Amino acid sequence: MLDVNAAEVQVDNLLEVNNIEVIYNSVILVLKGVSLNVPKGGITALLGGNGAGKTTTLKAISGLLASERGEVTKGSIKYRGDPIQDRDPAETVKSGVVQVMEGRHCFEHLTIEENLLTGAYTRSDGKGAIADDLEMVYNYFPRLRERRKSQAGYTSGGEQQMCAMGRALMSRPETILLDEPSMGLAPQLVEQIFEIVKSVNEKEGVTFLLAEQNTNVALRFAHYGYILESGRVVMDGPAKDLRENQDVKEFYLGMSDEGRKSFRDVRSYRRRKRWLS
Repeated sequence: MLDVNAAEVQVDNLLEVNNIEVIYNSVILVLKGVSLNVPKGGITALLGGNGAGKTTTLKAISGLLASERGEVTKGSIKYRGDPIQDRDPAETVKSGVVQVMEGRHCFEHLTIEENLLTGAYTRSDGKGAIADDLEMVYNYFPRLRERRKSQAGYTSGGEQQMCAMGRALMSRPETILLDEPSMGLAPQLVEQIFEIVKSVNEKEGVTFLLAEQNTNVALRFAHYGYILESGRVVMDGPAKDLRENQDVKEFYLGMSDEGRKSFRDVRSYRRRKRWLS
C-alpha cells in the first residue's frame, strides 16, 4: 500500500528539482542546493528579491544555462520522472515545458500574429488545430486580436507580455515557466496578467512555475510558494500560510514598522536548511 501511495506522489509532481547547484563561468556559485516540487495542475511561485536565483532556477530547468556559460554541477532535475538537466532546450519544449523569458522577448519585426504562430513551430497536428489554438489565445488576450497585424516592436509592454505568454500557449505546453510577468507593468495590467494565468491554469490545465518579485500578487494567485534568498530556498509552504507568516509580512509585504530585514536576521525564523538534506 505504501508503494502505491509513493507512486501516486511521483505522478502528481510533474517537476522535481533536487538539491541543485549552478555555477557560472566555472567559478561563480549562484544556486546552492535548491530543491522544489511542482505538482501537476498547480501554480507554484518562486519568490525572492533581485539576484536571489529565481531566473537561474528557471533556466536550469529549461536548459538555457549553457548559452550564458552556466551549468548544473550538482543535484538533479526531473520531469515526469525523467532527468532533463542535460537535455537540449528544444527537446525540453517537445516534452511540454516552455519558458516565457523575463523582459517580454518578442520578435520585434514580426506582427503579433506572426509571433504567436512561431510558438506552434514544433507542432505537427495540422493547420486546423493551430488555428483553433490561435483563437483560444485571442479569447484569453482580446487586446492581441485587436493588434494582431501590428509589429510587436511597436506595441506596449503589456501587449508584448501578453504576446510572449500567448506564443507559449501556442506550443500546447503542459508546463509554463513564467519569469517576472509583472516586471515594468502598471498594477492594473499586473492584475490582469495574473487573472489570465489563473484562468489558463483552471480551464486548460496548464501547470505554472512562476518567478516573481511581487510577492503580494503572486501569493494571491499561487497555490504553493518557495522563497529564495542568495541562491537557497529559505522558506516554503502553501501560499495562504506564507501570506500569513509574520516573517514574510515583514520582509516582503511591508507590514513592519522596523523596515525590511533579511530572513537571516529574524530570530524567530527556523531555517529548514533543505539544501543540506
